[in-house]
Amino acid sequence: YPNPFNPITTIGYLVSRPENVNLSIYNINGQLVETLVSTMQDRGEYNVTWDASNQSSGMYFLKLAAGSEIQNRKLMLVK
Repeated sequence: YPNPFNPITTIGYLVSRPENVNLSIYNINGQLVETLVSTMQDRGEYNVTWDASNQSSGMYFLKLAAGSEIQNRKLMLVK
């Protein structure tokens, strides 16, 4: 995905085995902005698009939780 992005980005991730996956976006204050994925997913590669056109410019954090694994990424929205 491009980073910084304006205002739409595609987030790619890999699920190594069937897991309950939760992918959420948080603002700089730690408040939940949007949940993009919250479902059981089979093993494979996935892409999800985040349309942030209704959000303010700035830093956001992506949290990807799949089973017991958690990953965080920074996203910079520039309008």
